[in-house]
Amino acid sequence: MLNRVFLLTFSIVLAVGCAKAPEPIWDATPYTLAFGGLPEPELPADNPLTEQGVKLGRMLFYETRLSGDNSMACASCHKQENAFTDTSRFSVGIDGLEGHRQAMSAVNMLWNTNGYFWDGRVQKLRDQSIMPIQDPLEMNETMENVVEKLEQDTLYTHQFFRAFGSENISSYRIGLALEQFMNSIVSYRSKYDLYLEGTATFTEEEELGMDLFFNEYNPFFPETSGADCGHCHGGKNFSSQEYMNNGLDSIYNDDGRYEVTGLESDRGAMKVTTLRNIELTPPYMHDGRFKTLEEVIDHYNEGLHNNASLNPALAMTMGTGLMLTDTDKSALLAFLKTLTDTSLIQDSHYASPF
Repeated sequence: MLNRVFLLTFSIVLAVGCAKAPEPIWDATPYTLAFGGLPEPELPADNPLTEQGVKLGRMLFYETRLSGDNSMACASCHKQENAFTDTSRFSVGIDGLEGHRQAMSAVNMLWNTNGYFWDGRVQKLRDQSIMPIQDPLEMNETMENVVEKLEQDTLYTHQFFRAFGSENISSYRIGLALEQFMNSIVSYRSKYDLYLEGTATFTEEEELGMDLFFNEYNPFFPETSGADCGHCHGGKNFSSQEYMNNGLDSIYNDDGRYEVTGLESDRGAMKVTTLRNIELTPPYMHDGRFKTLEEVIDHYNEGLHNNASLNPALAMTMGTGLMLTDTDKSALLAFLKTLTDTSLIQDSHYASPF
């Protein structure tokens, strides 16, 4: 009887000892995010910012081995000096092929709450971040090859361990790390922000431009009518996060949001992007058709094209245009330039780590 008890006890101990140990909970260092007067951001609960994760994401953002011929990185089309976008009308991929839409700025992604890309076809930044890698027009690589390349470099296996608690490299973890780095890129130190803090003053022209930007269009009182830009580019991040048709064409050459929703009301609609650092991010619109901000202002002032899904707020201005004088246009331009954050483009935290 004693032997049977001993054998049973030994068997239980052996079984417990051979069972798979639970995955350790990795305790990385929380990342301190500065965002000034911007609203409190909602961080992804399943991908909080950590020092180690942001560092890994930064490395990957500038890593050319993510492309098929090891020549192009995310940073090739999202340049820090241009507020993390490309000044080419259409970015050129590793095989010399152009994309179909202008590269979007990868700044203040934490306040992007309604999809990614011009048409919003992806809901999470981690998923968006690895799509250009696999796009034949862009980096033209497979995630399997990317993983294999990175696994051969101890610099990366060690950093994946620091960020996630193991050296396992996967496309999912690559997306998480890139999401962390891009979520850490925050623009909040423009002249406009300093003006709100009371540490900078506007010129009379900038003051006039700000009034025009936020005041509503009123055809019955032209002298006090505004450009009503804040209707679509509102809030501290200067974006409504909506998808709108802004009258670029009477006949669509890009269906935009319609390709995702199938709704006629979304045909030709594109994401309303932030106007922060707009001075640094030419050309403008989803197809980069406007080279200057002056052209953009002229479009809204007198160049709208009517179509079935034109945004109603814009449609109501077509009878008179915005009635902006040359003085008004110059003032509006001056205000838009106060949204430029020179600290962002000089911040070493966002520069290449290599």
